Amino acid sequence: MTPLRAIVVDDESLARRGLALRLAEMPSIDVIEQCSNGEEAVKAIVALNPDLVFLDIQMPGMDGFDVVCELQADAMPLIVFVTAFDQYAIDAFKVHAVDYVLKPIDDERLAQAVERAVTRHTLEAGGASKEQLMAVVQGRNGSGATMEEVAAEGQVDSWPERLTIKDGNEFQFIRIADIQWIDAAGDYMCVHAAGKTHIMRTTMKKLEANLNPEVFIRVHRSSIVNVNSILSAVTHTNGEYILSLDGGTQLKVSRSYRDKIKELLGS
Repeated sequence: MTPLRAIVVDDESLARRGLALRLAEMPSIDVIEQCSNGEEAVKAIVALNPDLVFLDIQMPGMDGFDVVCELQADAMPLIVFVTAFDQYAIDAFKVHAVDYVLKPIDDERLAQAVERAVTRHTLEAGGASKEQLMAVVQGRNGSGATMEEVAAEGQVDSWPERLTIKDGNEFQFIRIADIQWIDAAGDYMCVHAAGKTHIMRTTMKKLEANLNPEVFIRVHRSSIVNVNSILSAVTHTNGEYILSLDGGTQLKVSRSYRDKIKELLGS
């Protein structure tokens, strides 16, 4: 198996180097960089595109959660939070970290975190088509079709009617027709539907692949909108549009995506 390319982030040099040395003894991990603060971490993650980041939470300036929020979902590596404080555990799992390891780090606990990361990486690698099929299974009017049955059809013949969002041990089923717009926030998507905001961990690319492009259009690198929710569009001198949605939300259309709005408006 190819080792996971990992970055270690910790403002304490001894803790950082110690963790890197312990990880270097594991054949499934290749430590490619060490960072001493959040700013360095963001730059290294963007430049090196690691598979996994061991991320301290409490750091001066940009903390671990700030690092996660700074990154675009499409470039988000797997995250293992490493900290001396357990009060952050709930928040860590809300952003769907692979694991949360307390200092001083126990060797067995570290090995368990690495194993979880390897398993998650294996499941996510090449899993886009599987996710799309699963979305169809979950949205097919409660048909209860199995993955094998859907795959046997050879193609996806309809768009899902529901979106399944997992929050801890709870599953929420959102009617896709109720979704007004979606925006990216770090490694998770904010799905705005029927006056509520639901959080799910996925990439914009994967989520967009499960939405009917005749109804949901990309208007920004980090935003998708339901065309049925658009009440008006105002042009700016720089070529951008401002969309007003049912409910009062306003979204900016970047110039990269303005042609889609022009086509929608028939202009």
